[in-house]
Amino acid sequence: MSKIVQIVTPVDGSVFAERALASDESVEVAVAAARQAQRDWARTPLDERARICSAAVDQMLAMRDDIIIELAWQMGRPVRFGGGELAGFEERARHMIAIAGSSLAPIEPEPRPGFRREIRRVPLGVVLVVAPWNYPYLTAVNTIVPALMAGNAVLLKHASQTLLVGERFQTAFARAGLPAGLFCNLVLSHDQTARLLAERAVDQINFTGSVAGGRQIEQAAAGTFCGTGLELGGKDPAYVRADANLEATIESLVDGAFFNSGQSCCGIERIYVEQAIHDDFLEGFVALTNDYVLGDPLKSETTLGPMVRAASAESVRDQIAAAVSAGARAHVDRTRFGQDRPGTAYLAPEVLTGVDHDMAVMTQETFGPVAGIMAVDGEAEAIRLMNDSIYGLTASIWTSDSEAAARIGVELDTGTVFMNRCDYLDPALAWTGVKQTGKGATLSTVGYETLTRPKSFHFRQAF
Repeated sequence: MSKIVQIVTPVDGSVFAERALASDESVEVAVAAARQAQRDWARTPLDERARICSAAVDQMLAMRDDIIIELAWQMGRPVRFGGGELAGFEERARHMIAIAGSSLAPIEPEPRPGFRREIRRVPLGVVLVVAPWNYPYLTAVNTIVPALMAGNAVLLKHASQTLLVGERFQTAFARAGLPAGLFCNLVLSHDQTARLLAERAVDQINFTGSVAGGRQIEQAAAGTFCGTGLELGGKDPAYVRADANLEATIESLVDGAFFNSGQSCCGIERIYVEQAIHDDFLEGFVALTNDYVLGDPLKSETTLGPMVRAASAESVRDQIAAAVSAGARAHVDRTRFGQDRPGTAYLAPEVLTGVDHDMAVMTQETFGPVAGIMAVDGEAEAIRLMNDSIYGLTASIWTSDSEAAARIGVELDTGTVFMNRCDYLDPALAWTGVKQTGKGATLSTVGYETLTRPKSFHFRQAF
């Protein structure tokens, strides 16, 4: 009998949906079909690939209303924000389709009489995408669309919490007329995923998830020479200079810290504020935090939904309690948030001061609605503290001085440096990280480089 995977909704703890794991035989069939279909797809003109991928985007957007409700049930995102996920999905997909021609164009070195020389970008073959639940459409599309545009076949293993997202991708591509076998959504166990890698059944895996999960991916692929792209943990910092636009900065950083209940790989988890404006910043930050409405994500008035699981909320509660026990001060009156109850997935936002880097809340990934705020004397201290992390996804600098931001940005160990914005992926720029945040890159022209391999053509015209 097949094992059943259940989606336990954070809304009320009930089983929202369940699916059977794919059998080992069906996985083998899917891999074989992907290999066969990919050969013809690689010879398909780029314009035709673009037409089909664009049609798939259209088909996904046509399911918008149902998707928004499903997101709330599967992972707790309030329905008032559900459309933003699809807007980002469309932005990234259409951008990667638009730049495919230039990104995949042959590279021609300087002319040499009597020779024709060029480097072509050719597809890898079969790409496995292992996608997370927190931004289930956005993270998946980062690889799926450019992989197909580059001439690859794609297998998708979505997180067990968001299995219906994989089915939506399957439906969209089928309705768009993508040839059979080129995209397959599979409900896989961790062991089945590991076997695909260990047996070199795929040519590239792009994984988004925890550091521990990334290590398991690398261990499974060890010795196979399968390509690996890993986007793992984050503990993203913000540095607020005294010359920042205070009101706009507070508004952006509160949203960056608490949107999606803080469950964002590039969410703001630690903030360093110059001493001169620290008190004013804190006052405004706490006041705006208190405006959140915690509750049922299916209700239009809710601005903060539950975390994905009750266990996740308890882990964050423990981190807050440990910080307070060590001397931190909590600034949010949690009685304002009636839904915040131990043992449930509903957790109020929290703002902490009196924190330091001896506390887990400032050094370990929280992945919940908590922001730690520290006063700093200036630039040197801010840089030191921002770099004092095992992670390196993004860092943001809030200032009216772009030259200062550029100077500071060069010193930061991070994949992306923001000035006066945060928690956003620009599809024209490479999405990447350093240290335990992972390796590889998605999006932009650089993203196409990890989904293709170079092949050189060196022809002597006459002999």
